[in-house]
Amino acid sequence: MSPRSAAVNEELRRRSRERLLQAAVELVSERGYDATTLGDIADRAGSARGLVSYYFPGKRQLLQSAVHRLMHRTLEEALEREPRTEDGGERMARAIDAILGLTVDHPVLMRQHMAGILQAEGFVQCPEQQRLAELLLDTVTRHGSAHPGTDYPTLRALLMGSVYAALVPGAPMPLPVLRAELFRRYDLDQELGAPPDSEAAAEACAADLARFFATERRHPK
Repeated sequence: MSPRSAAVNEELRRRSRERLLQAAVELVSERGYDATTLGDIADRAGSARGLVSYYFPGKRQLLQSAVHRLMHRTLEEALEREPRTEDGGERMARAIDAILGLTVDHPVLMRQHMAGILQAEGFVQCPEQQRLAELLLDTVTRHGSAHPGTDYPTLRALLMGSVYAALVPGAPMPLPVLRAELFRRYDLDQELGAPPDSEAAAEACAADLARFFATERRHPK
């Protein structure tokens, strides 16, 4: 048997990493962070336990990458939802609603993600986070920003702050209030986007979570 090519090995590594990311999202959502071990994640992914350490320095880093992957694909799906649009206001509204919607659809996961960012490891600069950053940067650019390099971190901070405010145990802020503030900040009509409690948002959430961690390579449009 001839040895596998470098391209085949790279594809196998990509699929293995994707399975670990999906397993982390599923298990932390089901059990919480503390009750989920790296061994559990490897077992759910059908991977050797040593592979987790090969791809990720630790459980916090794995979870951050997994949530950034979920955020990236959720945002991507919202921006490309039919009817597709190039309107900067509509795309900004969809981006805000997509991220806020994660607090409804995955509250345990998002709460653990925010807690992890405040830990010693801090904010993980991983490939998944970089893809999310590219989408948010494109969103502020299409919205008409004259300084996207400055405005992107502002949008990121506002979204992170809103997620945190929505999930504070015992004193959460209502999503409609947070959404209205963000829409005023970006001068958006309240009719744009798809509020987290809307029919369009519910339909998107109802689809299989695995679509965000597909092991088949996605071809660019």
